[in-house]
Amino acid sequence: MEILVDNCKVEYKITGEGKDVVILQGWGTTLSMYDSVANSINSKYRVIQLDLPGFGGSDEPKEPWSVDDYADFVLKFLDALNVQEASFIGHSYGGRIIIKLAARQDLPVKIDKIVLIDSAGIRPKRTMKQKAKIRAYKIGKKIFSIKFLQKLFPEAIEKWKSRQGSADYRNASPIMRQCLVKAVNEDLTDHLPNIKADTLLIWGDMDTATPLSDGRLMEKLIPSAGLVVLKGAGHYSYLDQPYVFDRVMKSYFCIN
Repeated sequence: MEILVDNCKVEYKITGEGKDVVILQGWGTTLSMYDSVANSINSKYRVIQLDLPGFGGSDEPKEPWSVDDYADFVLKFLDALNVQEASFIGHSYGGRIIIKLAARQDLPVKIDKIVLIDSAGIRPKRTMKQKAKIRAYKIGKKIFSIKFLQKLFPEAIEKWKSRQGSADYRNASPIMRQCLVKAVNEDLTDHLPNIKADTLLIWGDMDTATPLSDGRLMEKLIPSAGLVVLKGAGHYSYLDQPYVFDRVMKSYFCIN
């Protein structure tokens, strides 16, 4: 299905009936990647999945958005669907958005429960090697912005650019790259104590994108949080350990 929100076309789908549960996706994924998550609970709940602007079949934002901008958009999307109360499930980047929403005062949507799956939001401390790499990148960017060098060595410059940043960054469009930079440079640790809703954290112990230490810190700082660790699972723990994940979700949402 499609809906127009603030002149932005959004792909979404709804399965099941009952109280609303909203799934917010990880960076660069499509809503269909969370069908198994929805199927864990849609026998009892109405589950709403969407492609965030810039992901899947939804339009890109017209300018680079921060996590707060995405949070604002989610509220507008839910208002368009007349959702006033819901539980939220977020994977990776979707977790960032939920943290932002749940820590706000006077939120127009009541949050029942939260599930954060391998959530992003904790900014890692940079090593000396990473700091040196960032300095080298900034120097290279400044040098390669010189016009006559761009004319002399266009192929070399493009090759250099293609090697910079993470896979997510390299695969993104110019606008989405700026959105990603805004996200990864923001640390949400200070927001965690402001989350009042009951929160389940699900983490893969082999996650290298958002390590288990992030989950343990969230468990410590979110007042009503519990952590479930899925052994042998990585950043997509719900796909790596589907059976265990399904049992955990059914238990948390009281589905027999």
